[in-house]
Amino acid sequence: MFTATDRYLARLIALPLFSTLVIAAMLLVLDKMLRLFDFVAQEGGPVSVVWRMLANLLPEYLSLGIPIGLLLGILLAFRKIALSSELDALRALGLGYGRLLRVPFMFAIALAIVNLFIVGFVQPYSRYAYEGLRFELRSGALGASIKVGEFTPLGKRMTMRIEKSENEGRDLTGLFIMTEAKDGKSLAVTAEKGTFLATDDPDTIILRLSNGVLVHNAPDYKVPRVLSFTGHDLPIDLPKIEAFRDRGGKDRELTLPELAKIGSSDKVSAMTRAESRANFHFRLVEVAMMLLLPFLAVALAVPPKRSSSALGVFLSIVMVVTYHKINESMEGLGSLGKIDPFFALWIPFCLFAALIIRLYYVLAHTPGGQPIGALERGFAKITSSLRSFFARFSPSLAS
Repeated sequence: MFTATDRYLARLIALPLFSTLVIAAMLLVLDKMLRLFDFVAQEGGPVSVVWRMLANLLPEYLSLGIPIGLLLGILLAFRKIALSSELDALRALGLGYGRLLRVPFMFAIALAIVNLFIVGFVQPYSRYAYEGLRFELRSGALGASIKVGEFTPLGKRMTMRIEKSENEGRDLTGLFIMTEAKDGKSLAVTAEKGTFLATDDPDTIILRLSNGVLVHNAPDYKVPRVLSFTGHDLPIDLPKIEAFRDRGGKDRELTLPELAKIGSSDKVSAMTRAESRANFHFRLVEVAMMLLLPFLAVALAVPPKRSSSALGVFLSIVMVVTYHKINESMEGLGSLGKIDPFFALWIPFCLFAALIIRLYYVLAHTPGGQPIGALERGFAKITSSLRSFFARFSPSLAS
């Protein structure tokens, strides 16, 4: 049964949790968006594909943002009640840290299940779809537009240059087209305007030209034949596009059951088994780490008495990011077969868990315990020294 205290803590945790999750996802999306716009522009693809690519990256960004959001949500909630002395009042009423952690663990378990579903089943498919869009952009399967002012090859024997493009590349102005046949015949066309039209044949389109000149040449022609026209239809054979590979070309495109199956199969190479097992355990430890975050958040949320230091907030983020980077390094070592993937990833997890439990034990079960007391005192001395240093140049900074 939820008490008023549980509901109060849930409200305090929910706001910074979801705010941090949204902000983190937006920052990652904005950073990637600029690079995707540049990539799509270079490949000459439609702008709409950028939003499809970003949508396929959202599961990956959510899997990174959920742990940070959970950590900061719990940490900022407990920091608020600690600074306002509400935490002391709750403990005086007999509510220990173990009881107060009930709501944070509900958030942690629920978000861990969500994150497991994302990294285990959603992200592999979204990552494959993202790679498929990149492939289609490079191959032209998305109907990439012809670049203005550049000579663009259409197949092996046709080149086109345009001066202006409108209506998403369908209507062209100032065209020059050069085609060559295997028997040495060539056709050069200049036209004022041109429009792409679809045909019943999916491998062929029609370029309807207006107001231009056609120059036809062949080895047996003494003089090239020149023809002026007001309208001319030029068929264009679309180049054959290679089919995209099947899903599973990379470990991150496989679901957890698929990774487990490959990791225990004798039909694949030892390197493939190692890569699959390393990625499998990497995903599991990243999710399991979320169950430790309530302990870490509470241990670093409570500052020393008569202090409002935010060192714990900074340290918590550093610890989580550092642990994530260690996991990535251990996954790399495990995939190379230099160390068993199970030990490469679960030993750092156990060490990280031991450190967090130690920090929590000092706060919850040691009278007057402060998990990072030495760091807080050092941070206070450094802050005091900096204030004294700057006060020499500006007395107003000392206040």
